[in-house]
Amino acid sequence: MPDQPALTFSQRPRTRSILRALARGLLHTFAHLEVQGVEHVPLSGPLLIACNHTSHLDPPTAVATVPREIEFVALADLRDVPITRTVIGAYGAIWVRRDELDREVVRQCLAALDRGQAVWMAPEAGRSPTGALMPARQGVAWLAARSGAPVLPMAIAGAYQAAAQWQRLRRPTIQVRFGQPVALTLPPDLDAAARRAALMANIDTLMRQIAALLPPEYRGVYS
Repeated sequence: MPDQPALTFSQRPRTRSILRALARGLLHTFAHLEVQGVEHVPLSGPLLIACNHTSHLDPPTAVATVPREIEFVALADLRDVPITRTVIGAYGAIWVRRDELDREVVRQCLAALDRGQAVWMAPEAGRSPTGALMPARQGVAWLAARSGAPVLPMAIAGAYQAAAQWQRLRRPTIQVRFGQPVALTLPPDLDAAARRAALMANIDTLMRQIAALLPPEYRGVYS
């Protein structure tokens, strides 16, 4: 399936409003949703939202809890699953291929930030198979340095176990926590090696802030 350009909120406001209300209603009905730190979320201006990723529930949880419209960076693999292709396709996403550096994805992310939008990303570039944090990649740090946008640490706990608890007819508790936005800047005039090292230092700082928002068992390599 060919890549489609991301559609912004202004192009599909009614659909996004319906999906946001639906996500909120379903999560509050079938789970105990706890949200902390929402006052840290800037309500306007360019913003990168960096979140741990353990479940297909993470994007709808973000839609339901982030108090502003967001653009998603979503793996193109999700288009192979009918339900995620339908829902994410209706909402709109910036599709990225696994393990590929796609200049069009970078262009779309920077364009969204330039328009003053919020872009949600998973720094680990995929779902954790254990629920614990995995080593992150440089993408969020690079976009932050390139755009100047602040980065908001976001942590979701409980979504990883939700499916198993629903099978036991239990309502899982899903906790969402937002940290303070951080500026991931780079010193000027770095050579290539120093730039890579600075990006990795920035992403390590960010991931440790996300880890601090999570219960210990979720912190993984950043514990």
